Amino acid sequence: MLDGFRDGYADVNGTRLHYVAGGAGEPLLLLPGWPMTWWEFHKIMPVLARRRRVIAVDLRGMGDSAKPEGGYDKKTMARDVAELVRHLGHDRVDVAGMDIGAMVAFSFAANHPELTTKVALLDVPHPDTFFYSFGVLPRPDQPHLWWFAFNQVRDLPERLLEGRSRLLIDWCVQNMAKDPDAISEQSRAVYAAAYDQPGAIRAANGWYQAFAQDIADMQTYGKLSVPVLALGGLYYEALPLALSDRADDIRFVQLAGAGHYLSEERPDDVANALIEFFG
Repeated sequence: MLDGFRDGYADVNGTRLHYVAGGAGEPLLLLPGWPMTWWEFHKIMPVLARRRRVIAVDLRGMGDSAKPEGGYDKKTMARDVAELVRHLGHDRVDVAGMDIGAMVAFSFAANHPELTTKVALLDVPHPDTFFYSFGVLPRPDQPHLWWFAFNQVRDLPERLLEGRSRLLIDWCVQNMAKDPDAISEQSRAVYAAAYDQPGAIRAANGWYQAFAQDIADMQTYGKLSVPVLALGGLYYEALPLALSDRADDIRFVQLAGAGHYLSEERPDDVANALIEFFG
């Protein structure tokens, strides 16, 4: 555990969420992505906590949160977060999400604008119809997102990865980080242990298996009414294409030379960008 931070648990929206909180001031929620946990933000949390109440959340199915059979569409996961916000006694919050967490953060702002002050999306947009264009076969001019298809398969990924999540973690870091050494042995062990828990791979697959519902939900959303920061590294080019017409007030920032795991690879740059945006 980080100095100055404490674990908490909340029963919300029919599930149980784990979170880690510290600092004082206006609340800032951090939502992690696949295949990570709240620990993804451990390098930036102490910096942000100098001026904010920082709350890093293990999403439904992640880390020490519950792993129910369903509810992995981003609208339901956003409702989890909304109920957590109310449970913690906050009227409005800033939200920053990474990867799957960015999808949930977008849905949170779309479905709960009354709770949202500003939202930051790190390296990944919300699922939209263009997701259907991703191919299974690699192409030299596009990222090969093979895990989008792999995670759609039911049962088999759990059997293949049971007790072997470290293989997945190491592959992701080696292939999606520009600086693999930035994700330490300790961090890799934390993530592998989290995804080796019973039900963890099934739950993580659920985030991807819900994409069709997420895409359908996206078609019902209007433009976000709150300020948006789209901060990208490896997948930055997708952000303007996906988000330019999805918010009235949006700022695009590219961390040149960064890989996918922004808060671990470039913690100072990410912390500074979030402080500048959120205040």
